[in-house]
Amino acid sequence: MKERKFSIGLYTAIAVVIASQIGTGVFTSIGFQVMDITSGFSIVLLWLLGGLVAISGAFSYGELSAAMPRSGGEYHLLSEIYHPIVGFASGWISVAVGYAAPIAAASMAMGDYASSVLVSLETISPQDKSLVSIAIAVSGVSMVTLVHFLKDTAVSAFQIFFTALKIILILILIVFGLAISDSVGISFSPNKQSFTEIISAPFAISLVFVMYSYSGWNTASYIVGELKNPGRNLPLSLFIGTLVVVLLYISLNAIFLYSTPINELAGQTEVGYIAAKHIFGHKGGVIMGILISVGLISAISSMVWAGPRVMQVMGEDTQILKPLAKKNKNGVPAISLVFQHIIVMIFIFSSTFENIITFIGFILTLSSLLTVVGVFIMRLRKPDMKRPYKTWGYPISPAFFIIVMVWMLFYVIKERPEQAFWGIITILAGLIVYFINKKVVSN
Repeated sequence: MKERKFSIGLYTAIAVVIASQIGTGVFTSIGFQVMDITSGFSIVLLWLLGGLVAISGAFSYGELSAAMPRSGGEYHLLSEIYHPIVGFASGWISVAVGYAAPIAAASMAMGDYASSVLVSLETISPQDKSLVSIAIAVSGVSMVTLVHFLKDTAVSAFQIFFTALKIILILILIVFGLAISDSVGISFSPNKQSFTEIISAPFAISLVFVMYSYSGWNTASYIVGELKNPGRNLPLSLFIGTLVVVLLYISLNAIFLYSTPINELAGQTEVGYIAAKHIFGHKGGVIMGILISVGLISAISSMVWAGPRVMQVMGEDTQILKPLAKKNKNGVPAISLVFQHIIVMIFIFSSTFENIITFIGFILTLSSLLTVVGVFIMRLRKPDMKRPYKTWGYPISPAFFIIVMVWMLFYVIKERPEQAFWGIITILAGLIVYFINKKVVSN
């Protein structure tokens, strides 16, 4: 039997967790939030709540993934906790849309930032902005995908470099935003308006965008099969990476609100570029807009890395998806990588940024909810299972995660039934594939 290779260390895993979260969401989503929520206190609380939920989820994923170490994320975990059909449905989500859709959204955001800068520089006309944005998105994600055909060491260096760049950019925005920008007069103190907003449906819906921004907190569990010392490094990477992101997110969004009038942010995707112009002036804003666009490569890369690993594991276990398990000479699931890229292209050319985020937020939340519930199930079913790491704050932290997720899903179904409907259709399609495969295997 070939010896299992562990090639990914703690620092790379932390970089993957951070990179998966910092990207599309934090540089875009506040524009959609302030359309209905205008209190500074409510917005900050929204991001703090999302961070606490993400950390609680990370604690639970750390226990489950360290106790059942195998790449594949929810596909592997839900198969072990419930039944292979549940794991397959979750894995199918990842194969069909779970990673391809967020990769497309990140690529589209990168294109929007870059094309806005080009319009500002009068390099292109406003009429050409949409076409140029798509061209940049396609070129960027294609380049990143080609990099991921290389060896793990090269991909790790690529990932760490762009993650570091992105964090530096955020720190520059935070530090200079406080030091040199003028306040637009927004208050971050609680008031009657903020309490009304917190219990409203828009607050719950906005949490979908926030949780999408934090969605990479579980990414390290997808590559656990390649982690060195997973019992230690998995929970550490999940916790440290998520904690860093929480602190950065709250600070950055506070700076956006502090330096930029809400009416300029509302409904806009390129909020980082808009805020940078207020902080640094036109020329400085252009430079930051370019750097943010380049920094989004990190988010694209981390998801391009993780997605094919889920497909690979599904290919190993599923007869009709067997080609997805094939690796190249560098140990990369090459066919899965190509397949994912094709789906990304379909999303880029056929959908909008907001539709992608709302749709994917619903089905990914459902998967993570079922996984965290699994902590309670496995504690009851297998109390003697070897657990290199146990969920901190159990049972309060997983219960907190579950309560918030159920509350959020309720309002998504109530307020955005169309997106919830298509999410359920996607899951049902996966179940059909599962039963077709089962029939093929039995014959």
